[in-house]
Amino acid sequence: MSASGQVPAGWVGRGRRPQVICHDSPRNREVVAALPPLQTDFTPTPWLFNAHAQLIFYSLRKISQQRRQRRAALYDHRERLTMRDGGLTALYWCGHDLPADTPTIVVLHTITGSPDSMAELVRDLRRGTGWRVVLCLRRGHADLPLVTPRMNLFGCTDDLREQLAVIRRRFPDSPLYAVGSSAGSGLLVRYLGEEGEAAPFRAGFAYCPGYDTDAGLDVVHPRYSRMMARKLQRQFITPNHTRLAHLSTLPRLQAAEDLASLHRAQFELAGHPDYAAYDRASNPMHVFERIRVPLMVLNAEDDPVCRIGNLTPWLPTMLAMPNVILVTTAEGSHCAHYEGWAARSWSARLMSGYFRVMHTVA
Repeated sequence: MSASGQVPAGWVGRGRRPQVICHDSPRNREVVAALPPLQTDFTPTPWLFNAHAQLIFYSLRKISQQRRQRRAALYDHRERLTMRDGGLTALYWCGHDLPADTPTIVVLHTITGSPDSMAELVRDLRRGTGWRVVLCLRRGHADLPLVTPRMNLFGCTDDLREQLAVIRRRFPDSPLYAVGSSAGSGLLVRYLGEEGEAAPFRAGFAYCPGYDTDAGLDVVHPRYSRMMARKLQRQFITPNHTRLAHLSTLPRLQAAEDLASLHRAQFELAGHPDYAAYDRASNPMHVFERIRVPLMVLNAEDDPVCRIGNLTPWLPTMLAMPNVILVTTAEGSHCAHYEGWAARSWSARLMSGYFRVMHTVA
């Protein structure tokens, strides 16, 4: 554990033991010591031999999960929510009928996430904690129609507030925890920073964040950047062409060839007059230092999407924040972190353990 206020020399790629970087305090030492995944080596699944193999397997497992999910009953309660402007979001519950005071983990999904693609994480968190889990589905995702011509591909904190209000009304005695995965981590950090001490969560977990969205998307591996841009266009732009026809930026959204270009063209879709206004209103790092909720952050040094270099400018800030614990692993790729021959999720094991520990120390 580093508490010097300086970036540890050679901290990238220092073997397989997870590196823990945080402000040195009795509470942080207690939390870290209570988490077995941080005390031993993280050894990736042997037959997933590099970051690309891990990421490909993660994608293929999501597809397989989607097929199995049609026959499985992971989610025991589903509900659509109408936002103030008429837009549609949804909540997908796992363990909805558990006792009312059972803790609830709120999951914020990836950039193209759906109930099916997030099923593995939801299932692992449910098994790892025994708690209720609820997935907050964003506009236009899965089977939600885009009924208003407004959405943010990386998530909207106003929509999240409305979703959380429903969750809190439904289970007022349930302690809340939160996980943001990839793009969902940016939404979580932005929300926590905007809310500060008023945030309702006892603890949060940011999984594979990209940090500054203005800079981080420029360094995504070119192959994945192109693939993700095309997928987003197919999923959100092309099917809604008629509804979005009034946007002056629609041609830019359609023509974007990489993720950064698509991001910089979505300001009007997200309800802002220009990119600068959009960045001020949505970039998570503009409000990062205002976070007061305990937060664990996990990045892999071989992540080809959210590059480890995105983290470097923020290390001194994180070390000065007593509520933030950063964990890095030499391997793990992007939102993969599979371990053992059976390819089980090490990251979900860490998340579950962290929340259980925070439930006892909070």
